[in-house]
Amino acid sequence: MVTVQVNKLIDFVADVFSHADSSPEEAKRIATYLTTANLTGHDSHGVIRVPVYIRWRNNGMITPNQTIEIPVDTPSLAVVDGRFGYGQTVGPQAVKLGIEKCKAAGLSAIATKNSGHIGRVGDWAEMAAAEGLVSIHFVTAAGSVLVAPYGGVERRLSTAPYCVGIPRPGQMPVVLDFATSVVAEGKVLVASRGGKKLPKGALIAPDGTLSEDPALLYGPHEMQGPRDHSQGTGAIRAFGDHKGSGLALICELLGGALTGNGATKYDRPFANGMFSIYIDPKVIDPANFFDGEVARYVDFFKSAKPAAGVDAVLIPGDNEAKTRAERTANGVPLPDETWAAIVQTARDVGVSEDAVKKATS
Repeated sequence: MVTVQVNKLIDFVADVFSHADSSPEEAKRIATYLTTANLTGHDSHGVIRVPVYIRWRNNGMITPNQTIEIPVDTPSLAVVDGRFGYGQTVGPQAVKLGIEKCKAAGLSAIATKNSGHIGRVGDWAEMAAAEGLVSIHFVTAAGSVLVAPYGGVERRLSTAPYCVGIPRPGQMPVVLDFATSVVAEGKVLVASRGGKKLPKGALIAPDGTLSEDPALLYGPHEMQGPRDHSQGTGAIRAFGDHKGSGLALICELLGGALTGNGATKYDRPFANGMFSIYIDPKVIDPANFFDGEVARYVDFFKSAKPAAGVDAVLIPGDNEAKTRAERTANGVPLPDETWAAIVQTARDVGVSEDAVKKATS
């Protein structure tokens, strides 16, 4: 395991993207959002993505420094076309637009399409919550057919994330953020590079056998080589049986069909579509009942007696806050295989050996 201090990790990853045609501002933004994912414990959406992003850029699937287009723009609704720019460039602009419209109208919706990997969706919920807004996000990863629906063994869904953010004055927001599959694809990637192993039965083979072997998703692969899920024969399972499978379907239809991004299918470029709803509690609740009731109910929820072997009842966001504090203080732990793949990518784009050494010194 390699441990990299937060600021050094951000600087190193930014250096990689600066050498791959991103402006200094974009490079720093991508590096910051990826590192923040690691800080919150979502390593699947963190710097492990660097080799993937650079491969997509090299293949023409991502355009650095892209400018969004807004083909539909009304007082309360807009469509944002990311034009296959980095998600860390498209996402903040789409959310900012949603926040501005919500503050003006009390309610807004943004349909984002053709975005590069949009990263940890919780970032966008946190961005809205920082402005005092509730937000709801339905996401598809078109071109990424990875998940078998309940009752099936063939891939038909993306990991189809769902996220809700609820602000709490003076405290971290409540942020529910999950893939509608048993694990996000990034967690399979982490496991394949020496990280945390997959939960039992996370994957399913064509014959219906359950498995935790990443090779089922990626096919045979070298430790530091690329991961190509098109080479695997198996699928990730939808979580929660019919309930998770049904929610994944809704994410595909709203995040994909409604936004114009398209629900996931084979033989198309990767793109995230996201349908986001923003609500201003101050408009819907002028008496300000909401904040007090959120505080009361969260306390009531967490006061439940813990089950055997459980330290405390938690709400969404508690684990992330704890991990963020620990890793900010002590650095970000990365499996040796993950770090080796990032370093090789850095060398491939021309980052100096001095910069490689400085990152872990």
